[in-house]
Amino acid sequence: MAEQNKEWAVGIDLGTTYSCVAVWLEEHCRVEIIHNDQGCRTTPSSVAFTENQRLIGDAAKNQAAINPTNTVFDVKRLIGRRYSDPIIQDDLKLWPFKVIADSDDKPMIAVSYQGQEKHISAEEISSMILTKMRETAEAYLESGVKNVVVTVPAYFNDSQRQATKDAGTIAGLNVMRIINEPTAAALAYGLDKRAKCVVGERNIFIFDLGGGTFDVSLLSIKGDVFEVKATAGDTHLGGEDMDNRMVKYFVEEFKRKNKVDINGNPRALRRLRTACERAKRTLSYAVDTTIEVDALSGSIDFCSSISRARFEELNLDLFKRCMETVDRCLVDSKMDKSDVDDVVLVGGSSRIPKVQQLLQDYFKGKELCMSINPDEAVAYGAAIQAALLTKSNKFVPNLVLLDVTPLSLGISLKGDLMSVVIPRNTTIPVEKKKGYERSEDFQSSVSIQVYEGERKRASDNNLLGFFNLYGTPYALRGHPLTVSFSIDADGILSVIAEEESSGSKNGITVTNDKGRLSTQQIMRMIQDAEIYKAEDQKYQKKVQAINALDDFVYMIRKAIDDVDNSNKLHSRDKTKINMAIAEARKLLDASQQTETVVFVDHLNEVKSLIEPILRIN
Repeated sequence: MAEQNKEWAVGIDLGTTYSCVAVWLEEHCRVEIIHNDQGCRTTPSSVAFTENQRLIGDAAKNQAAINPTNTVFDVKRLIGRRYSDPIIQDDLKLWPFKVIADSDDKPMIAVSYQGQEKHISAEEISSMILTKMRETAEAYLESGVKNVVVTVPAYFNDSQRQATKDAGTIAGLNVMRIINEPTAAALAYGLDKRAKCVVGERNIFIFDLGGGTFDVSLLSIKGDVFEVKATAGDTHLGGEDMDNRMVKYFVEEFKRKNKVDINGNPRALRRLRTACERAKRTLSYAVDTTIEVDALSGSIDFCSSISRARFEELNLDLFKRCMETVDRCLVDSKMDKSDVDDVVLVGGSSRIPKVQQLLQDYFKGKELCMSINPDEAVAYGAAIQAALLTKSNKFVPNLVLLDVTPLSLGISLKGDLMSVVIPRNTTIPVEKKKGYERSEDFQSSVSIQVYEGERKRASDNNLLGFFNLYGTPYALRGHPLTVSFSIDADGILSVIAEEESSGSKNGITVTNDKGRLSTQQIMRMIQDAEIYKAEDQKYQKKVQAINALDDFVYMIRKAIDDVDNSNKLHSRDKTKINMAIAEARKLLDASQQTETVVFVDHLNEVKSLIEPILRIN
């Protein structure tokens, strides 16, 4: 059915629990979601290893109950993270398969394959799933596929994004672009609206709650331009967490009724998890359901029931976390709820009635949009983006996508303060300049340290890179310099520092290939910024007080030298001033142990002592 020698480009939604592949069909001017060899339009993101073979997708998931320790899933929660990450440590308690750390603290999955223990990275497992999706596309298109667009959660950090790109490379694919899942869903929704002749500017809120991740984005669609206004999310929140709550609930019930703890039984837990996942889906349309697992432990059968109300009670805090993220996105976008035209549901977990109710209540009764398939929308949008990047596709709508940078970018100032040059949720591509001053006399070079994050203390954020600006060695403190930040459409950041008086210039380019983040996820940094907001403000005030005292001492020393050289300064006054300066230096040297109010009080004391003397003289 495919054109021979055509270079196809497909879109892949690489999900935590399920993956999906789609392609733009030029002859039909539409996107086709491609079914797999089982006739299903989504494929489980699972890989299993046995004594003699490797299974991927449906085949892997179907045998998980009898081979739990060698059936790998949820690798999206591992990819791009470190083994010591507290989130990984929590997940280890729930996974039946074994995860260990290598010498670089990278998590490795230990499985038994062909009689040997193999240590496999999350990138390799993801590459196997991507290979399965490519083979699915090739069978449908009857042609080879090399070029792909892969989606990731909006709040995946650059380490996680790069790890996803590496997975594509391992699978032999050319990853043309990594795009955000809610943005891809917005492309799908926007194209659907164009087909229905819905015109005019519309503000679209994408609510994407999947199996393992949660993202929201607010976009403005005007004609062919899709502009992301703000994005927020949680890379560790989804349907899997709700399954975990149900599993824990029924493990406790089984223990209470039968005096047997199945926590150490991977096979029993796997079978119970499968039953819980099925029950969760049932509760989306029924008010109660039963859980039945034959011979759950030994010869003991398990039969119980759960109501929708109890399910909602078990997960209410997770639902509230979703709504807090929704609110943060609206605040960041500086847009009122009433300005939102459409609320679009994406991701399988968005079908949960309580989630829909909370979301509808938040938007004051607005009808939620369910016109696009929540399981397929992300792959649909990825296929559109793939077609846009393939110039040979002449009949693709000429859409323009303007995304945002999810984290603030800036440099470190004296006192370890973060100075933001590009705030988070700034539309990219973008270029911004900011003026700074030298902090010391006669510096042969100025160190420029580039960070991303929301904390006031620069070292609490993520260091992207650093370089030195070599300028006029005889310049005094306060000598001006300019720092420019620019991000292109591919997310590549360039930083240039320049000293105009000397013509000195230097810079650095930070690409996704270098991996901007190592262990921390972006969402957790923003949550940390909220939690530690008071602490950050306290620290900022302290640094400002320290710098104010330091600057005043510096200024007074120069003023005293000028007065002293003209022999106008009385020896008694000079002694007082020197004693006050010595006390200030003592405080500055012990700044870590000294409270902010001490610096403020001493500055006022020094000012009241010195300013009258200098005016008199």
